Amino acid sequence: MRASRLLSIVLLLQARGRMTAEQLARELEVSVRTIYRDVESLSLAGIPLYGEAGHDGGYRLIDGYRTRLTGLTADEAEALFLAGLPGPAADLGLGAVLATAQLKLKAALPDELNEGVGRVQQRFHLDTSDWYVDPDSTAQLAAVVDATWNQRRIRMRYRRWAPPREVDREVAPYGLVLKSGRWYLVAESGGFRTYRISQILRIQLLDTTFERSAGFDLAARLAEYLDDFDARRYLGDARIRLSKRALERLPHLLEPALVRAARDTAEPADRDGRIIVTMPMETIEHTAGLLLRLGDDAEVLAPADLRDRMVEIVTGLAEIYHTNDPKTPVTARR
Repeated sequence: MRASRLLSIVLLLQARGRMTAEQLARELEVSVRTIYRDVESLSLAGIPLYGEAGHDGGYRLIDGYRTRLTGLTADEAEALFLAGLPGPAADLGLGAVLATAQLKLKAALPDELNEGVGRVQQRFHLDTSDWYVDPDSTAQLAAVVDATWNQRRIRMRYRRWAPPREVDREVAPYGLVLKSGRWYLVAESGGFRTYRISQILRIQLLDTTFERSAGFDLAARLAEYLDDFDARRYLGDARIRLSKRALERLPHLLEPALVRAARDTAEPADRDGRIIVTMPMETIEHTAGLLLRLGDDAEVLAPADLRDRMVEIVTGLAEIYHTNDPKTPVTARR
């Protein structure tokens, strides 16, 4: 454990430059006193680092010093190769770069670690795309990457769900997110918003640049957006009477949030073996479409608008199937 921590100190200083004992202690989750002892041990071992006193002080490596990868464990080497996703790298124009980097890493590893890396590549392939869904168009992704990396503002034509369907936006691109095989842009324009890359119809990189807000955290911003999205899209609750079979099939038919809600609110089975659950609902039309997947294993109890819509749909289907003989030509039915 201590040997791993000593190596981590060297790598942190190599990657970030000067760091204080307090910063190192927070990063490695140890006490400041432990950092003092570790730094002393590294100096005695010949690692060229020195400390600077004062407000802007801290520890740093002598300029030009670079450690080699000899400190990698077998598990760490294998994890590095699992972390490289060829699909997303190719989307970003980095497919060849990733392949070259992996070759260089393999060349730098000792034989015993290379053997484990080979086993990982033979046994695991990570694919971030969804089943049964065509991949999103990424025609504008390269331009967005360029603007994000170089902090250039962009003007774009964007297609959204609500009217007006197509709008013009000028934004400061802060970061890109890959979620469930789809690329999203997190950008600022009077507040942070998230845009789906495939819905960007046209894009223009502007000459003006922008300064990123201090402390911006892309992962935290995405989590906030998802929470807000869920809060906005759910308009109320629906009470549904399900068969036990339907409750078992829910994970294969509905999204996880709805499945969790159904399981958390499930009431004891009635005398017919049916179970009443409460699930959040979006629009009446959207929720009706989801519940139709369950067929007669689901009965809407409330709200009344949703129940009425289910009756309309089922009545319409019954009329189609009762009045139309599939053996009769369509022209004759008219």
